[in-house]
Amino acid sequence: MLDLETMKNVRLYQNTPLIVGNELILSAYASHHLTKVLRFPQGKNIILFNGDGINYSAEVLQVKNECVVQILEKTPNLCESKLNLTLAQGIAKGEKMDFLIQKSVELGVNKIIPLFTEHCIVKLQGDKLHKRIAHWQKIIIGACEQSGRSVIPDLIQAMNFETFINTKFGNGFVLHHRAKQSLLEIDKINQASIIIGPEGGLSDQEIADVKAQGAQSLLLGSRVLRTETASLSAIANMQLLWGS
Repeated sequence: MLDLETMKNVRLYQNTPLIVGNELILSAYASHHLTKVLRFPQGKNIILFNGDGINYSAEVLQVKNECVVQILEKTPNLCESKLNLTLAQGIAKGEKMDFLIQKSVELGVNKIIPLFTEHCIVKLQGDKLHKRIAHWQKIIIGACEQSGRSVIPDLIQAMNFETFINTKFGNGFVLHHRAKQSLLEIDKINQASIIIGPEGGLSDQEIADVKAQGAQSLLLGSRVLRTETASLSAIANMQLLWGS
């Protein structure tokens, strides 16, 4: 049986308009999670969200066969950061990329751009790429449910590094261990893009190319960090300095 604290914190994503007073049949995935995994009781309340930045309180009316809820009220969700942050991440191997996406969402990123770079070992195309993007989208939604966010970060279609550097990424910071500038030397901003390579890092040419498009080199410390450590450290520090 769920304890009271767990019941208060159940949040589920529904990709549909949510209107106070209406009854709603939850999606198959949400129904299964609520009734089979959590064994949530009828008559108690949950929180729904659909990505519009609002929390919707709903009462569970039915848990057998299909899960039916009634939306009771809506309240603004004020947990979003003041910093609009994009992570342009060289695609890392296997579960590393899953971990990176999950934790970056928990830390408050607004957009994730998976990048194919020169040192990228992962080769994805066609159906394999579409399936991986769909998998990452599920991870993003789960991270929003867990972390209390009601805005779904944008997951951009994976692209080659050459394509990315010709986009308008704005306030770009390319992370590499040969950089000299630290975050403490940068004036406060409200929008930034973190650009980082996969396990093998970005090549010298890629660093030069992205800097030619206006990105600044950024050093996080005196130690060489793994890609997942560097990405998440940069996000956390930028949020501390410029966001929430």
